[in-house]
Amino acid sequence: MTKRLIIGCGYLGFRVAKLWQTLGHDIHLLTRSEQTAALFEQQGFTAHVGDVTQLSTLDLFPAATEVLYAVGFDRTGNYDIHDVYCQGLENIIQRLSQTPNRFIHISSTGVYGQINGSLVDEETLAEPMRAAGVAALAAEQTLRQSSLSASAVSLRLGGIYGPQRVPYLKQIIAGEPLAVPSQGWLNLLHVEDAVQIIELLCHAPLQHHLYLVTDGVPVLRRDYLNEIARLLQAPDITWVPSDPSTAVAQRALGSKRIDTQRLVGELRFIWKYPSYREGLASILSE
Repeated sequence: MTKRLIIGCGYLGFRVAKLWQTLGHDIHLLTRSEQTAALFEQQGFTAHVGDVTQLSTLDLFPAATEVLYAVGFDRTGNYDIHDVYCQGLENIIQRLSQTPNRFIHISSTGVYGQINGSLVDEETLAEPMRAAGVAALAAEQTLRQSSLSASAVSLRLGGIYGPQRVPYLKQIIAGEPLAVPSQGWLNLLHVEDAVQIIELLCHAPLQHHLYLVTDGVPVLRRDYLNEIARLLQAPDITWVPSDPSTAVAQRALGSKRIDTQRLVGELRFIWKYPSYREGLASILSE
């Protein structure tokens, strides 16, 4: 039984853990919470308690053949995003007892700063506009300069959606006006496809150490939200001006379309949800 380690067991990471568990691997998870650790143990995982930003709280991890670093940023905590993404990554690398066969790092398409809807790929210059994108890009560079560079791959994921992660459901059902931007391109990915791509990259030969990961079907924000309303048989959406200082409005300033030719051409991945249409239909039918 091979050991696999997951750092960051949130919406995506925990689903990867469940898949790896069903495949028969010995799964080790890191959490900051003793309570969460107890819940993980009850579900058959081996839980480790520590804070990625504090090296002194991290024990040496057992030898793992694959490692997933999928740490998100908790905006409710007293943390610096650079510490979480970069220092956290460095600390974990220091605490690995062996170099894994594959180290999978979850990054973000937020590393791009385009605002004009242009097409971007892995060769496009990344010039992030927001702090999260700056930290994600710095983390990628940290990994490339580390002792794990030969076995590591960074995945710049688009916006993950899935069960319990469809925006503005209550407002759309109620026919309430939406104070969110209607313009701008979204680059999306169903969480189940994201999980399968991570599993595929545990085995696939690495031709590159960076991949853009979305379903390859960019959609304008208004069309995405209108599709939700259509599937729910809700009233047509009414748009009202949004507060430009909100996080949603700030994210909406960026607008680009992701080119996934590298991912599709090299990994030959078969999508379960090839676009937001199939994904939303599956989620909302439940």
